[in-house]
Amino acid sequence: MKLTRRTFIAGSGVTTALLCLPSGRVQAAVGPDSYATLIDLTKCDGCVGKSAPLCVDACREGRKDVFPQPAKEQLRDYWPQKKHEDWSSKKNLKDRFTPYNWIFLQQVEVADRTISVPRRCMHCDNPPCAKLCPFGVKHKTAEGPVYIDHDLCFGGAKCRTVCPWSVPQRQAGVGLYTLWQKYLPVGGGVMFKCDLCRDRLAAGKEPHCIEVCPQKAMQIGRRDIIMTKAEELRDTYSGDLYGMTENGGTSTIYVSPVPFEEIDRALVAQEKERAAAKGYKTVRFNKPENMLEKQKNWALLTLLAPLFGIGAALGLAGKKKEGEE
Repeated sequence: MKLTRRTFIAGSGVTTALLCLPSGRVQAAVGPDSYATLIDLTKCDGCVGKSAPLCVDACREGRKDVFPQPAKEQLRDYWPQKKHEDWSSKKNLKDRFTPYNWIFLQQVEVADRTISVPRRCMHCDNPPCAKLCPFGVKHKTAEGPVYIDHDLCFGGAKCRTVCPWSVPQRQAGVGLYTLWQKYLPVGGGVMFKCDLCRDRLAAGKEPHCIEVCPQKAMQIGRRDIIMTKAEELRDTYSGDLYGMTENGGTSTIYVSPVPFEEIDRALVAQEKERAAAKGYKTVRFNKPENMLEKQKNWALLTLLAPLFGIGAALGLAGKKKEGEE
């Protein structure tokens, strides 16, 4: 991740432009030619017999060049808090979202059967994380992916706050803050999450996780075709769908032979058993409301927040320049 003064100034410019945009729903033109992913829970077996699901290992190997590499001297607490989020010594974790693990597997017992569930970013159609980012570093593309511009992210974590599944995760000690962190009493970082391998999609390839699935439990294709196929499978299984309407609709659709309410109850019950696992948070199959619809005042807060950031950025950039002369 290259961080230069030019990058920093570019970030300030993006933020300034954001302030001129009208308040309202910001949404990429999702259409029939956009991508959508279908995850069939009747096929996923969690890669039984393997040390880890193949989709998890493939993602970690294929995206490792994007993972953060913080310098220990840059790790500082988020003042006035006495803590910071550093996952660099816990890169081996594969059972939750981290900056180094963008997909993981949940398994629960429901209706006398084991349900294996690959979890990653849902790539919402109208993502609150992108709309409510104060610096506009999260984007929804017309092709479907929601991604983070790591070079411009300040690690504010509002995206995680408004995500119903707490997908984005923060790594301290990297990003723009490291350019002038010595002038601040606060540490910073960058948010990381699945970007649907958008570079591979642009090259006509499948995401790593989908390409290696031995059971073909995940498939990606034109949105209209995937949606039709999902509904057909639901009817065939007399089952249930998740992702069609949740959080305003998503580009990731799960189909299950059992109701997702039952899967969600099993996940909540399982969480109690894992409460001792520090940092573990159950990713639920609940019915979230889209923050953009529920909290109209978020738009105003989003426009006000960058004012403070711009002021601090310009002031600190000036100090840095004086120190170099």
